[in-house]
Amino acid sequence: MRLCRVAQGAWLADILGPMLRPVVTEFALFLTPFAVYAFFLWATRAGVLDPAQWTLSRIAWLSIAALLLMIGSFIVLAQWGGSPPGSTYVPAHIEDGTFVPGETK
Repeated sequence: MRLCRVAQGAWLADILGPMLRPVVTEFALFLTPFAVYAFFLWATRAGVLDPAQWTLSRIAWLSIAALLLMIGSFIVLAQWGGSPPGSTYVPAHIEDGTFVPGETK
């Protein structure tokens, strides 16, 4: 059965499944300052697509804000995410000929 799933491309879903949400979250956090600034330009009718509104210094400050948001989310996830204190990690192993992924108990 596993070989059939690999042939159908289900291995990609197995890999991306647990990592898709964190990657999308970080990508959304990075884009948030740019989207807020674009919304501000749209609300003030300043011209969202006007190159004069997107100067290099503004893009640099938006990038700094985006990176600070991402670093903050990394700190939050490292501090309050993951397994509970005192849990024991059981590494991946083969049991009765089938692969059992690692887990915390």
